[in-house]
Amino acid sequence: MMRQLLLLRHAKSAWDDPKLPDHSRPLNARGHLAAAAMRELVQTLGLMPDLVLVSSARRTLQTLQALGPLDPSCRVTPLDGLYLATLPQLLETIHGIDDAARRVMIIGHNPGLHELALTLAGGEAMARPDTDLVRLTEGFPTGALAAFALACPWSAVGKGSGRLDRFVAPRDLPEPAGRPT
Repeated sequence: MMRQLLLLRHAKSAWDDPKLPDHSRPLNARGHLAAAAMRELVQTLGLMPDLVLVSSARRTLQTLQALGPLDPSCRVTPLDGLYLATLPQLLETIHGIDDAARRVMIIGHNPGLHELALTLAGGEAMARPDTDLVRLTEGFPTGALAAFALACPWSAVGKGSGRLDRFVAPRDLPEPAGRPT
């Protein structure tokens, strides 16, 4: 039974208020546009998740909001533990996912998401040096989406257990029509 794990880094956030705690930083105008472009991509490719696990940070919640509307059957769970989560914390979260979930999206932060993506790909980047894998090894920019196919249960996700199907950054996409929300 194939599963799909979608890793989405929050879109570009604002840094214009130095007194604002990091957890409370919102998306900036560019971030809103990027999140809207990713929404169009997710919808076009039919990648709407069954379950979304999202960091409780304001910028990740706003990124999620920009993806909407989600399917009414999609469960959304904001988690404080995903805020700046490390690789071990992300793997622990994934291992706790109910196996009934087929397509899961995690909206979070770097460096944890990038480390998780590289771990899932394992040595695949050397064995299959296609453009998406090479780009993934170079970085995981704000607003980027990595889609992995998994042939194992959630509890077994680890090094080399994913096949990278797609890696897309907002700069790869045309800007969506309309203005930032």
